[in-house]
Amino acid sequence: MGMNIGLVAHESKKKLMQNFCIAYRGILGKNVLYATGTTGRLIEEVTNLSVKKYLPGHLGGVQQLCADVESNQIDVMIFLSDPMSTNARDISIANILKQCDLHNIPIATNLATAEILVLALERGDLDWREMYR
Repeated sequence: MGMNIGLVAHESKKKLMQNFCIAYRGILGKNVLYATGTTGRLIEEVTNLSVKKYLPGHLGGVQQLCADVESNQIDVMIFLSDPMSTNARDISIANILKQCDLHNIPIATNLATAEILVLALERGDLDWREMYR
């Protein structure tokens, strides 16, 4: 069933992630969603989509997601980041970005690129990811 989509949002971007998932729930619902704990719960609350949740990000969820990225289990990553964040945990976020680059996993870090990725997903432009699994 579709692609595996990783969803992460900095604290200040969680509401934006909820709104994004509401707007694109028709497309997202055809895929398998993975998210850090709090983000996943917030998405489920407003969309009725099923999300496979890791631990909350600060309790190891980012590392769990990163491990799935490293093992090529995630096809698309949407990480709505706050460029003004000075969070000490951003080192683990940098690792997700690095792993996505290493494994050729498309990643969006803002709303504009997230929309482009989801629309490309709907058109089948990312079907080449199936060869990587």
